[in-house]
Amino acid sequence: MLYYLFEYLDKTYDVPGAGLFNFITFRAILAVILSLFIATVYGKKIIKYLQKKQVGESIRDLGLDGQNEKAGTPTMGGIIIILATLIPVLLFAKLENIYVILLIVTTLWMGTIGFIDDYIKKFKNDKQGLPGKFKIIGQIGLGLFVGVTMYLHPDIVVQRNIENPGTETEIIAKGPTNEFYVKDKAMLTTIPFVKENEFNYSELISWAGENYKSYVWLIFIPIVIFIITAVSNGANLTDGIDGLAAGTSAIIGLTLALFAWVSGNVIFADYLNIMYIPNTGEMTIFITAFVGSLIGFLWYNTYPAQVFMGDTGSLTIGGIIAVIAIAVRKELLIPILCGIFLMENLSVVLQVSWFKYTKKKFGEGRRIFRMAPLHHHYQIKGFHESKIVTRFWIVGIFLAIITIVTLKIR
Repeated sequence: MLYYLFEYLDKTYDVPGAGLFNFITFRAILAVILSLFIATVYGKKIIKYLQKKQVGESIRDLGLDGQNEKAGTPTMGGIIIILATLIPVLLFAKLENIYVILLIVTTLWMGTIGFIDDYIKKFKNDKQGLPGKFKIIGQIGLGLFVGVTMYLHPDIVVQRNIENPGTETEIIAKGPTNEFYVKDKAMLTTIPFVKENEFNYSELISWAGENYKSYVWLIFIPIVIFIITAVSNGANLTDGIDGLAAGTSAIIGLTLALFAWVSGNVIFADYLNIMYIPNTGEMTIFITAFVGSLIGFLWYNTYPAQVFMGDTGSLTIGGIIAVIAIAVRKELLIPILCGIFLMENLSVVLQVSWFKYTKKKFGEGRRIFRMAPLHHHYQIKGFHESKIVTRFWIVGIFLAIITIVTLKIR
């Protein structure tokens, strides 16, 4: 909203300094400052309100050191993350930008699912919360919305530069010569560490006849649904000890902010020889606000936590990260960038699968890990949760660096 106000003042009255709002970097800085302020200052007020309403966490007895001390800690703290993200976005972003709209819808959609789950747990005294099938239905619904929008919306394109107009040979945009640009709705993605790293999902159904590109949505939309479901559940599983999910997600968010900024800037896209995706630069405002909200939330969520994000926060975080990665055509980098989420997910899948298999074969269930998700395995081994969180953050930073390196190393 402030963006439109200062744009009007700049164009109509030539107010000194109003033109700064035309710069994405300036608005991104304002967004992260405001989100940090909201999360740290008003976050305390929200925590007190949650305590007043007795929205405390019920702790299952898992035999972990110090877990009983967490009983009664306010949950639903994801509200802090959502508010501290959306308020700066509404003030500083271009609200007609389709990518910003997608991210706002994702935040509210997943936040609502998580809130309903937390509400049922606390106010309906049902420790199971929202049944898993309804969470999955909600995630599939968001995946359908995002996938269909990505496929149909006219502003979601990559731009190509016609290298040789005579033979109609095209390559992804290679420079700022606008007269050669044409908009392309191709469902492209990026394959890491490969020289010719652009991949069109339509190639997966090239056997379907000469009009196979018209059916690419049959491949693309299910992939979007799978990614959103997997990443949001991965974030949910990672939210098991103080500061782990928020800190890991902040590292991922900073990396995605860089990808969004360079992908939406034709000069940097040309220099780095990456896909130029118009309008994605505006997502930088959303992502910096998102990262600011996570860091601000960490003020109260680091050990010993004064508040838990609950499913209100963890499902929202995962959904946002998934949609950003899809929007900047870097979804195939998720196993690297979101490696912590992946490890947490896999540890549960492997543990449950192995237990069921060995119980069926030997009559007694056996375990790969002492406890799943993975962070509980290290708690059982005697590591303090602060050490576990710090080391997971270090691994997350390492994975983020590897992800950024893919911009040039192929």
